[in-house]
Amino acid sequence: MKLEQNEKPLLFSETVISDIFFAEYFPQIPGDYLKIYLYLVFLSKYNKEVKLNDLSKKLSLPLKTLSEGTKFLEENGLITKKTTGFIIVDLQEATLHKLYSPNMTLSKETIENNSKNKSRSKAIEHINNMYFQGIMGPSWYSDIDLWFKKYNFDEQVMIALFDYCFNRSALHIKYVQTVADSWGANKIRTWNDLENYSQKQEKLKNIKKSIAKKLGKHNGLTQYEEAYIENWILNFGYDMDIIEIALKRTTLKQSPNFEYINTTITDWHDRNLKTVNEINAFLEQRKKQLKDEKDLKTKVAKSNYEQRKYDNLDFLYANNKNEGE
Repeated sequence: MKLEQNEKPLLFSETVISDIFFAEYFPQIPGDYLKIYLYLVFLSKYNKEVKLNDLSKKLSLPLKTLSEGTKFLEENGLITKKTTGFIIVDLQEATLHKLYSPNMTLSKETIENNSKNKSRSKAIEHINNMYFQGIMGPSWYSDIDLWFKKYNFDEQVMIALFDYCFNRSALHIKYVQTVADSWGANKIRTWNDLENYSQKQEKLKNIKKSIAKKLGKHNGLTQYEEAYIENWILNFGYDMDIIEIALKRTTLKQSPNFEYINTTITDWHDRNLKTVNEINAFLEQRKKQLKDEKDLKTKVAKSNYEQRKYDNLDFLYANNKNEGE
């Protein structure tokens, strides 16, 4: 593996880590991968061949970790892969290119000058001071401006987005972007939208926990089981009182599973049953129908038996009569 870096005059040759790295990349890099990156930056100025086996021994890291680490660094724009090895990305140049490329949002000053109102600039400044100790990386400004435009978040929602990620120790661009996408997909625009969404999510969380407990799933629910529950609640509009009716009916089965519960609840939804009373009335009617069908089958079977008995006696009577003659 060969490491390369843009050539610089000898006077400026040094192992330098830019502040951009600490502001935008450092928090999200796992420890071993950070170790790999820093050592690659150190070696890159010598423009020499570096063997992974030697690097593995030098850093006391398995080859698998080195492979996964270089892949992570490449995916996050810290190194660029070439046929002969890797190039260490100039983060200052890359950030500058991002900020001033066409169709991209601009720097902090531009955003503050072009914001629709002062409250947006205040929200950005609050995020900077509250969650970045006043040294938020330049690309964050362009991303925030992009999210304002793309999702139409109001200022309170934007601050709540960063607060949500910060409290989960996940204040890095990919995670914040994922949460922003989720909120946007759920049509969150205002603080009231976010409050309603949060209440639904909390309700969903409690229902999942309750279902897992009732079914004895102490290790938690699978991803597919959670998807079933979300469908019942978010799409069907059912509450725990209705779901519990389906759970109780699993006692009628020897090996109940989520497929059975989902089939039952989906059938109720397809029949446009929306309340506990409607579902209980349907189940009572179904129970009566099954009883009537069972009674009818019993009567038919009894009638058939009596008819066969009569036919047998008639046959026997006919045979006796013939023998007498």
